[in-house]
Amino acid sequence: MPTPLDHEFVRVVAGAADRLAAPLAAGPEKDPVGVSHRALARRVKTLVAAYRSTESALHGSRQVVAATMAHLGALRAAQTTTGLFAGGDNVQSPPDSAFTVNDVCDAHVLAAGAGPELRGVAAALAEIAGAASEGLRAGGVHTPNHRWELCAALARLHRSFPDSRLLDRVDAWLAEGVDIDAEGLYAERSANYAAHVSNPSLLLLADVLGRTDLWDAVERNLTATLDLIRPDGTVETVHSRRQDQNQRFPLATYLPHYRLLAIRTGRCDFSRAALWAAAGGGVDDPNLLAETILTPDLCRALPTPAPEPLPRDRYITTARLASRASATAHSVLYGGSDVPEHRRIRSGLACNPTFLRLFAGDAVLDAVRLSRGFFDLGPFRAAGMQQLADNQYRLTETLTAAYYQPLPPDRRRDDGAYRMADEGRFSAAMAFPDRPRDEISQTTRVEADLREDGAHLRIDISGPRVPWALELTFRPGGVPEGAVPIGDGRWCLTTGPMTYRVGDDEIRVEVDVEAGEPLAGPDRSDVLRYDPGQDHTVVGGTDATTGNRVYIGGHGPHTLSVTLRARHPAPVF
Repeated sequence: MPTPLDHEFVRVVAGAADRLAAPLAAGPEKDPVGVSHRALARRVKTLVAAYRSTESALHGSRQVVAATMAHLGALRAAQTTTGLFAGGDNVQSPPDSAFTVNDVCDAHVLAAGAGPELRGVAAALAEIAGAASEGLRAGGVHTPNHRWELCAALARLHRSFPDSRLLDRVDAWLAEGVDIDAEGLYAERSANYAAHVSNPSLLLLADVLGRTDLWDAVERNLTATLDLIRPDGTVETVHSRRQDQNQRFPLATYLPHYRLLAIRTGRCDFSRAALWAAAGGGVDDPNLLAETILTPDLCRALPTPAPEPLPRDRYITTARLASRASATAHSVLYGGSDVPEHRRIRSGLACNPTFLRLFAGDAVLDAVRLSRGFFDLGPFRAAGMQQLADNQYRLTETLTAAYYQPLPPDRRRDDGAYRMADEGRFSAAMAFPDRPRDEISQTTRVEADLREDGAHLRIDISGPRVPWALELTFRPGGVPEGAVPIGDGRWCLTTGPMTYRVGDDEIRVEVDVEAGEPLAGPDRSDVLRYDPGQDHTVVGGTDATTGNRVYIGGHGPHTLSVTLRARHPAPVF
């Protein structure tokens, strides 16, 4: 028996589309000014979907047709002689143009099936798609996810305007293999690009090409993402290699993918994620109405959702990311930075120095970071993560800097003109690799026990006597109690304990020095601060957090324990 339709879902997403489309349809019939080509194409797709949908207040509206044609005129004007689109910081970009052409092709499918009143719209869309086709077919990319966005555009072009050369190019890209690891994470480990690019592109390719392996890849990624969903309705990003590594990313964006796979596979855990994503605003996406017309399965009712399994834990070895969730606390431990290996801060690398998060209802410890004043090499980023036992881990990093001896006689030059070289901290015309080195090292170890009520850290800082500061950044909404305020949203903790309370929820912090000097007091502003390291400061930048920041600091060597206890009372019904 066919699964019944979810009429309420379609009604809600139609309303979201109308909120975008109605003002556009009511506006003056002239070319939109200052709107990017990607936004123009997305508007066109939403306008045509609203025209098509019987649930939309704009169904069959001539004003929608006029607004669509105005937007298409602006979109055609944004095409260069290559057929690619102008605009943005990626010049003559095939992948950026592919985002636009994907929407253009979807809008063409919607318009072509809408009757004679949209014949002009369909023709204009066909002209834009045709002009871009060769540029996309021959074009290149510069990030992993771009391959799948470009392939999706080529497949959509072929769907509406069959051309075997387009499929040949898709096959060439797909022959490289989908960049998904054994744990279900894409190479960029980015929630943003998984939700916006890789997953929707691979689902489209699976349907057009009949490639079940691509469908399976998306299901594996969504399965992995279940363990990355945090209690605040976001997906973990600390391990990402892209821009979202320093941002909170909403689960809402995953709604169409969890919903579609839940319906097609019957997976009740995907249903739970889909409902959570919808409640977090996923149904407010104006683009979703078009998806329900293009993929009617989205309109079917979801399977009965499965309850969230608690307690649970997961260690994703490829990203070196561990988590533990209970009814009281949800903790995240991270030791997978790319910086120790590459020794630089770079777009495309995982650089976030946060190594612990803790959620206790509305009381949230967003970031735990450890600064060290060691040759300005930046905060602790684990080079290795070892699982010691269930929910117990060790993070380790050794930093090494050097002083350089005179060059050997056979390496000296009479003119003193030595080659520029980078020695890991800085560059100079000193031929560093040819010189004997006197090395100084510092090793930091963090042993973490993720518990049902929080986490216990044992932090050991060895090496020369240098300042260090442990920074605990709490999400705004509460006030630290038991710590000394030192200004600018910062507090100092020496003897403890302290609590961070939001309503009935709280996180308690207890500190004990096992070895080393007494902790720094609130007058030591030179110690109690976060230092992002010279890779940021040399260009006047920072990756510092914002929020209520509590500092525990001193001069190492040190061994200390930090216990974080969560209190999140169960709701009373």
